[in-house]
Amino acid sequence: MNRCSRSLATGELFDHIVHCIADFLEYMGMKGVALPMGFTFSFPCQQNSLDEGILLKWTKGFKATGCEGEDVVRLLKDAIHRREEFDLDVVAVVNDTVGTMMTCGYEDPCCEVGLIEFDLDVVAVVNDTVGTMMTCGYEDPCCEVGLIVGTGSNTCYMEEMCNVELVDGDEGRMCVNMEWGAFGDSGCLDDVRTPFDCAVDELSLNPGKQRFEKMISGMYLGEIVRNILIDFTKRGLLFRGRISERLKTRGIFQTNDRLALRQVRSILQHLGLESTCDDSIIVKEVCTAVARRGAQLCGAGLAAVVDKIRENRGLDSLRVTVGVDGTLYKLHPHFSNVLHETVRDLAPKCTVSFLQSEDGSGKGAALITAVACRIREAGQH
Repeated sequence: MNRCSRSLATGELFDHIVHCIADFLEYMGMKGVALPMGFTFSFPCQQNSLDEGILLKWTKGFKATGCEGEDVVRLLKDAIHRREEFDLDVVAVVNDTVGTMMTCGYEDPCCEVGLIEFDLDVVAVVNDTVGTMMTCGYEDPCCEVGLIVGTGSNTCYMEEMCNVELVDGDEGRMCVNMEWGAFGDSGCLDDVRTPFDCAVDELSLNPGKQRFEKMISGMYLGEIVRNILIDFTKRGLLFRGRISERLKTRGIFQTNDRLALRQVRSILQHLGLESTCDDSIIVKEVCTAVARRGAQLCGAGLAAVVDKIRENRGLDSLRVTVGVDGTLYKLHPHFSNVLHETVRDLAPKCTVSFLQSEDGSGKGAALITAVACRIREAGQH
């Protein structure tokens, strides 16, 4: 999809999405074909049904006006009707973690976690974590957990139905989208938050919200590093006490700047900072510490999830697969290894395998849509 601004009016945002759908269908030669559609929507929603999701709040720097409190499927359908070129039926809306879990389960059976140019049936709206889990669950039936660690972070897992209060019935299991990025919003993480975490939070678009996500995800780690470097420089510990204008710029420090020592000096020069060899070593250690802490916090959360699954089932030990997607997990040179190590240390009774998903959120939404259509056609909806 073409990039668009993170700050738009609701109509502009969904019109842009529909424009991209139209371009894709035209490119694929599929206009005029009746198709069901799944909608991956990677933001906190109150999901009242498979094809209805009420947006609770924007996260990850998005701020489209007039959308919070609205059904995102209806907003998408309204945009489709405004275009008057095609009709889409959204079958399911899903979270990306569930999509990833489903896709991985397919590959490995152990994964448990007017003029109509084209006609699309929007069957489902899906969160990206849910999509990720569903994708991996398609590959590995043992996949029962979906994890996203990229721009933002979230997790979903398969919960025993007897523990799901919002749904009648005790048999079977249900996928629970945790929205764990909001963990700590109540203040329970205050003991481990630093002044640098607080500074990043206060200057974000949603201060006081998504505090756990702001400590572990790619959108914020670079900002934490930048605030630490400014503090060290003010105290005369770095760069001879001189703060460059570029270092004062929010977002200048990218998490994907993989700071091997040989690269540090060139990156610092790009930031307008004159550094010594000692400066370069300190900067590298700061980057390593921030990334390692993020991976350990993420691993601690994941360890709690898999251990909860084990305890819920009354098992002495559990073997489970986690479907994972996200650029931070995939591209950072050490993040995934530290995360795996932390889960092993904190959940010793669980044998956890990690299955990396490619475009899990999209594939997972497609899988959920296919299942929803089959159920509907069989009259079991």
